Amino acid sequence: MASKVPFVKFYNGLNCPILGLGTWKSKPGEVTQAVKDAIDIGYRHIDCAFVYGNEKEVGEAITAKISEGVVKREELFITSKLWNTFHRPDLVRGALQKSLDNLNVEYLDLYLIHWPQAYKEDGPLFPTDESGNIQFSEVDYVDTWKSLEPLQKEGLVKSLGVSNFNSKQLKRLLERASVKPVVNQVECHPYLNQARLKKFCEDLDIKITAYSPLGSPDRPWAKPDDPQLMEDPKLKAIADRLGKTVAQVLIRYQIDRGNIVIPKSVTKSRIASNFDVFDFKLSAEDVALIDSFDCNGRLVPMTASLGHKYHPFENDEF
Repeated sequence: MASKVPFVKFYNGLNCPILGLGTWKSKPGEVTQAVKDAIDIGYRHIDCAFVYGNEKEVGEAITAKISEGVVKREELFITSKLWNTFHRPDLVRGALQKSLDNLNVEYLDLYLIHWPQAYKEDGPLFPTDESGNIQFSEVDYVDTWKSLEPLQKEGLVKSLGVSNFNSKQLKRLLERASVKPVVNQVECHPYLNQARLKKFCEDLDIKITAYSPLGSPDRPWAKPDDPQLMEDPKLKAIADRLGKTVAQVLIRYQIDRGNIVIPKSVTKSRIASNFDVFDFKLSAEDVALIDSFDCNGRLVPMTASLGHKYHPFENDEF
């Protein structure tokens, strides 16, 4: 089944399955089975992060499926991310090693700087002051990146990338880096289609990975009157015409734009349904219509670190 998934080729020649399983907000008690189900269904790309708090359970599923002979390690594409409290150069190697240990693998296929802004080190993952405000660190993401480059040379990670970086931050990183990121993983869905950032990245041969492609309906801070992407009548009309679900249309929308896409689910039927997107394509008219929904509707604004000098979404940066 894995052969159903087309690959995206990075500028460094390595391949990444265009569709993966996201694990953000997947509870530790549910994620092991979800990843096992996904691998059985045919997923070969698993997107993880240290801060999700479930890497160990993801690792248990990966280990089980390798030992069962369902999949070989080299057939899997495993991503993790460096959290904000580990940006200081002396902490970077240890943070990567912790994710490798959690996932029970000897290397990652892709390691991302999760956010450009650093938090106070040597304490909790969300360090706060007496007023409950996040405590920032002054570490420059360029120095963090330079500490990652040798780890790639050592083979601990095959490719390096970033997440939630705006165009200005990427440009600044590229002016100082020896290794160019292969990918920028960002929130991307019809209400925030990232057309400008995508064009900027494509011109640099950097791929976009779309997170929250279904509009993150289970985000903890959602308000009752927030627009629900999955209930958009225009999307429903396209899905009905194609005999597909809205989620399948949203996933296919990213694939047809050439973006890597990582929908998250822990429900086996949905994990299977989200994978069933390779027997149809959206027409150019459908893509153009869905493009027109864009309203800069960011659903993951990371308000906790507003005011940080490297916060990527202030000043309407793209």
